[in-house]
Amino acid sequence: MAQTPLAIARVAAAAADGRKATDIVLIDLTGISDVCDYFLICTVANGPQMDSVLEGIRESVAAICGIKPISTEGREGGTWVVMDYGPLVAHVFKPEARDHFRLERLWGEAPRIPLDLKGATAAPVGSLDDAVGER
Repeated sequence: MAQTPLAIARVAAAAADGRKATDIVLIDLTGISDVCDYFLICTVANGPQMDSVLEGIRESVAAICGIKPISTEGREGGTWVVMDYGPLVAHVFKPEARDHFRLERLWGEAPRIPLDLKGATAAPVGSLDDAVGER
């Protein structure tokens, strides 16, 4: 069931979308970072939705790609959870944490992968200010 890093990222993005995450962004870090190939970033409204989105990502990536996260961090704080799959790091934020950490701005030069999902940001690829709004 080996999948490419991009395929894993797309499966995770679709799973987050299926659980009603919003402002879904997929950032291409290949050639930019040694940490991973892709960041998936999404927003949830509350704790139960965060649990649902995390479960959806975990279940879908396991079923379709045959892999489990290497680690999951941040559940204790409840505002930002990170699931590390090696080539993909999925970030699930509550709005206040996403606004505070601004990962899209930190990785502003990295290309965005277009996603045809209901919860995906409508910003053109590479347009940071359109993707996250002027802060």
